[in-house]
Amino acid sequence: MSEETKRAGGGESKRAGSEESKRAGGEEGKRSGGLSRRLTRYGDDRFARFLREAFLQASGLTEEALDRPVVGIASTASDFNPCHASAPRLVEAVGRGVTMAGGLPFVFPTISLHESFAYPSSMLLRNLMAMDTEEMLRALPVDAVVLVGGCDKTVPAQIMGAVSAGVPSLVAVVGPMLAGHDEGERLGACTDCRRLWAAYRAGELDEGRLLRSQGSLMPTHGTCMVMGTASTMACLAEVLGFVLPGGSSIPAVHSERLRFGERTGRRAIDMARRQAPLPRALVTPGALRNAVTVLQALGGSTNALIHLAAIAGRAGLELDLEEVDRIGRQTPVLVDLKPVGRAYMEDFHRAGGLPALLRRLRPALDLSVPAADGRTLEEALDGWADWVDDEIIRSPDDPVAPGEALAVLRGSLAPDGAVLKRAAASADLLQHEGPALVFDGLEELAARIDDPDLPVTPDHVLVLRRAGPIGGPGMPEAGSIPIPARLAREGVKDMVRISDARMSGTAYGTVIVHVSPEAAVGGPLALVQDGDPVRLDVAGRRVDLLVGEEEIARRRAAYRPPATPARGYARLFAEHVLQADRGCDFDFLVGERGP
Repeated sequence: MSEETKRAGGGESKRAGSEESKRAGGEEGKRSGGLSRRLTRYGDDRFARFLREAFLQASGLTEEALDRPVVGIASTASDFNPCHASAPRLVEAVGRGVTMAGGLPFVFPTISLHESFAYPSSMLLRNLMAMDTEEMLRALPVDAVVLVGGCDKTVPAQIMGAVSAGVPSLVAVVGPMLAGHDEGERLGACTDCRRLWAAYRAGELDEGRLLRSQGSLMPTHGTCMVMGTASTMACLAEVLGFVLPGGSSIPAVHSERLRFGERTGRRAIDMARRQAPLPRALVTPGALRNAVTVLQALGGSTNALIHLAAIAGRAGLELDLEEVDRIGRQTPVLVDLKPVGRAYMEDFHRAGGLPALLRRLRPALDLSVPAADGRTLEEALDGWADWVDDEIIRSPDDPVAPGEALAVLRGSLAPDGAVLKRAAASADLLQHEGPALVFDGLEELAARIDDPDLPVTPDHVLVLRRAGPIGGPGMPEAGSIPIPARLAREGVKDMVRISDARMSGTAYGTVIVHVSPEAAVGGPLALVQDGDPVRLDVAGRRVDLLVGEEEIARRRAAYRPPATPARGYARLFAEHVLQADRGCDFDFLVGERGP
């Protein structure tokens, strides 16, 4: 009999000794893995195992099945998450791969987060999803897990939970949508959503044209098809070794996505049997540097810095923002995707996908880190097809943008850092000084931004505060403040905007976000007043409030923080969330390790 057949639990590989003694939990019948993991605590492990096996038999499983390694499949399918509409078929494909490799797939649900279906912001719930994932992995008898997700906060939450739980883990992303078409124009969520809405607000697009385009912005299942946060985090999960090589860019509706799911299930069984690698072994300084290098070359989302910092923190590491900036200065944007470029994820996939980009970046990468398929990154790249489309994945000699995608700023307004998507900013605003126009929170922003009497000029610096981790709450994607309606109708396309909020990875403009510390904890942003001069110097990596120290001290003495929420998760969040430079994770979860 083959070893594979024995591992699958057939024929002579049935458990030796009395079946009765095994069901009763005798020493010969003890299993260290699979369904004998994490027995419910009754004070009698033999009874716990007997009772569990009775329930498993009640579900239709045979004796042979109970010896197999168990792969949990964490499903984020939800009617409130249209981006994950294809998740059930992907889960089925993963389960098929697990079964083909001789294991047992067990599907279980976790929280599902969608950016447009979570009030007030999905970021408020990212840590809750990470805790949900971690606790399920600690509680359930799984030898390995495949985490199925994709929309913005889902993948980072899943990786954060997996690192803390210490269970061998793979990520199976649902994949991006295909681009849509309307009146001869190619469209994609959500960069074109924002572009068309801005044109509508400026009076350049009538309502009929806006509504006709609406149905073409998201024409298939999947995540946003531009290099927003979902696509960025899928790619970075592949760089970190959680997604099989080439798997981050496969469109959601392609049959290849299901074949990828099947391969992921098969690989998960190998990891289950080996109990390696554990997630903590993947999140290393070398892997994080690779992720930052790829982030810059992708022209990726500013949100990725928060998520990478949180993932690093779970592994007991720190994401060095100064190193992020240094890497950016040395790494041009090579991928021609919106919002920085012009193409979409399906084009990136056809162009060779992430492995093709990694080959372009090869001299700057640590090639010794593990890939998700068990090889080193170097071995995975050596075995990848040579094809690359130079129009989509550019060479370093012909970049999409010669400078860095993301720049880290400091200064009197952001002592602990802020982030600018430099590649999506206006060149003429990278050095700018102007008077502040302050909005105290999202309600005031909504009430005033379209006021025809708003005292604003194109030179003003729009400041939004009390929109950070605590002030938001949950740091909503409000940092790309709309151009005031009056100026938009006059043709103004961009202004300097500063906030302690985030912005969508699909957004663009001269938008400075993640200002740390935030206004709600008394950061300098809380002290800005209308008319104060603010200076942006991107070359010098500074953003400064040009107000004297005595006046700042007077304002600080008068500052009063907002009240803490009275109960529930909102209170837990406000009392324990870290600032953006540390990933907005909870302070009591940083450095948590699995077995």
